Amino acid sequence: MKMAKQHNSKIDMTTGPIMSKVLLFAIPLILGSVLQQLYTSVDTLVIGQYCESTALAAVGTSSQPVEVLLCIFLGIGGGLSILVSQHAGAGNYEGLRKFCACAVSFVYMAGLALTVLGYFGAPLILRFMAVPEDTWNEALIYTRIVLFGTLGNIGYNLNAGVLRGLGDSRASLWFLVVSCVTNIILDYVFVAGVKTGVGGAALATSIAMMVSWIISIFYIKRRFPELGFTFFPRHIYGPEMKKMLSLGLPIGLNSSLYSFGHMALQSMVNAQGSVFMAAVSVGSRVTGLANIAITALSQASSAFSGQNYGARKYGRLKKGHLIIPIVSGLVSLAFGIVFILLRMPILRFFTKDTAVLPYASRYIVIMLLSQWIFAVFNGIINFVNGLGKVKYTTIVNLLMLWAVRVPVAFVITRFFDGTYVMFAYTISFSFGAIAMFGYYIFSKGWKEIMRKADEPIPEETGSP
Repeated sequence: MKMAKQHNSKIDMTTGPIMSKVLLFAIPLILGSVLQQLYTSVDTLVIGQYCESTALAAVGTSSQPVEVLLCIFLGIGGGLSILVSQHAGAGNYEGLRKFCACAVSFVYMAGLALTVLGYFGAPLILRFMAVPEDTWNEALIYTRIVLFGTLGNIGYNLNAGVLRGLGDSRASLWFLVVSCVTNIILDYVFVAGVKTGVGGAALATSIAMMVSWIISIFYIKRRFPELGFTFFPRHIYGPEMKKMLSLGLPIGLNSSLYSFGHMALQSMVNAQGSVFMAAVSVGSRVTGLANIAITALSQASSAFSGQNYGARKYGRLKKGHLIIPIVSGLVSLAFGIVFILLRMPILRFFTKDTAVLPYASRYIVIMLLSQWIFAVFNGIINFVNGLGKVKYTTIVNLLMLWAVRVPVAFVITRFFDGTYVMFAYTISFSFGAIAMFGYYIFSKGWKEIMRKADEPIPEETGSP
């Protein structure tokens, strides 16, 4: 089944100049990343201006358990995006209809279950993170209310994954514009106006995500009617659901365990006291803004490799496997230098606390001087994921976290000054980058792709 019509918003990465197509795809995602960071930073900004520093610390530490609970399902959405890109590259739109039907069903199954699980599991997670008593109540309130928006969060991210797989990266930007504006307005209404504190900020976030999800459904139904997208579950196709889960679960479990490790790191941050907690909360917002290109270019890398692998364009895979991660690293380094130079004026937007500012400044400098390494690593790992080869990347991610980052952070906080715990990230990023270059050197699967790329035969098209 061929697509009923051409869509101007769809980018075909199997033809044309590689980096121009990748950047064309990535630019809307970069702008979307700005909005996503703004989306999360508005909570921190408003809380920092209208509440005490303990509330600021609560918002920062609460993001970790929410991330853990969402990651496994969002990883499955990443697997869906890979499958969509491969089948779009092969022109198999009958298969796409089935994957979309499975995605709609999965949103409800996962979203409703996670809402209930998160509500009752939040106290256990916060206790594991050693959240101090002075921030406990606010952290629990924020976590539980944000999780009421889980259905919208998973729904939006899966729909965005479908669109990225199809080569449409612009639509998600407009969804985020609406969501971000909604969140900002409601933040000021609930927190600054009604004085509901962290609970109001969490409610604003949940409502905004639901709005974004609903709009994305309307868009897909209108722009891609041939996909048969629906509001409510209608069909579950066993083979397609199994394939989506078999590819997405390793990514999701990897992300979940990765986030669980971040919670372990957060517990070490929490052990330094609420002032340092607030500093890391604020500093991470700034580093997130500085790293807007990493996620966008990584997603573009995955879409590029998925589409070209599906279309059997092995020559293009060979040409793109290094240039995309290297460009991502250079862009990340440029952004990092700019934000380091501007860090103090930006930090004062979030907090005026003179005890918090020095720690936040140090956090930003250390993190941004090493984020370019992470950008290169993430570009390669997403390129390999786009090929469907997720086992190696899962192992590398877990080793990077549990064998390197967490032990190094423990040593720093136990035997040195714990407020320098950020160096654990620098060391683990370097390990991850070396390991992913190792895939290109030693993997038999990659060597086979390189062999096919060098064959003097016409490139074929067909199902992956």
